[in-house]
Amino acid sequence: MTRDIDIKSEEQIRRIHRLACEAPYEVWLSTETVMLDARSLLGLYALVGQRAKVVTEDSLSPRAVNRMVEKMA
Repeated sequence: MTRDIDIKSEEQIRRIHRLACEAPYEVWLSTETVMLDARSLLGLYALVGQRAKVVTEDSLSPRAVNRMVEKMA
């Protein structure tokens, strides 16, 4: 399952990282050129100023994923 997100600041990166670490499933961020584990704080900083896709397992509830992405934004 994927959802789009605009990554605008370092504060947002820290929030994305925290939410991904709290999630009981894997969360990835993907752009046209790279796919990063959202639990990798160092890698996430490369995405500031870019649009990315939040990628999770297809078996998850769309509602739960939407809530997480809303908190990330």
